[in-house]
Amino acid sequence: MITLHYLQCSRSFRILWALEELGIDYQVEYYPRLANFAAPESLKQLHPLGKAPILVDEQEVIAESAVILGYLQQQYDTQQKFKPQLAIDQRQYSYWMHYAEASLMPLLVMTLVMNHVEKQIPWVIRPIAKKVVDGVKAGYVRPRVKEHIGYLEQHLANHEYFAGDFSFADIQMAFPLMAIQHRLHGKYPHIQDFVQRVQQRTAFQHAEQKSLQSQCEEQRAKTA
Repeated sequence: MITLHYLQCSRSFRILWALEELGIDYQVEYYPRLANFAAPESLKQLHPLGKAPILVDEQEVIAESAVILGYLQQQYDTQQKFKPQLAIDQRQYSYWMHYAEASLMPLLVMTLVMNHVEKQIPWVIRPIAKKVVDGVKAGYVRPRVKEHIGYLEQHLANHEYFAGDFSFADIQMAFPLMAIQHRLHGKYPHIQDFVQRVQQRTAFQHAEQKSLQSQCEEQRAKTA
């Protein structure tokens, strides 16, 4: 039996969604985040880094979203529905699988960290820290994020999905795009259309019902 170890408000949702798309049997072990939003130490019993998602199939422990999605597609996508067959689309599939975590997510995580720096330092030096943080955001983070958002908006203006028809590359990319869309409030219509399109999938809606997304939305509202 496949077991997904699912951390609240994490990339774990990607794997839950993929499992629903595949329509295979699985079980979920849920882990709420701690008060400081960290993952519980119990996840380190499965993987030394204590990160999620973690998939256990038989005795094999698999981490990292792209690796897990690749494993599920190779092992359980018997009808080859979730990876393109054409070579040109396969290259796009591989590109977006890596781009999501290697290029896009680091900028989004940096933005999140920068937004919380001021709250985590002594009040005496907050004015100085704020100037430093504002300078980094204005000089580096925001321009890079804007550049990537424009790139994605242009791609989705010409493509319904990221690699031909719907594939696991869209699941990989949907996680950061949903976070972006939450903050942009429809400013980029093609990103918004993509997010709405994948959210209408039956498997997405089933995964959402089984996830801890409602608690995640509450946490997001507090930290926005």
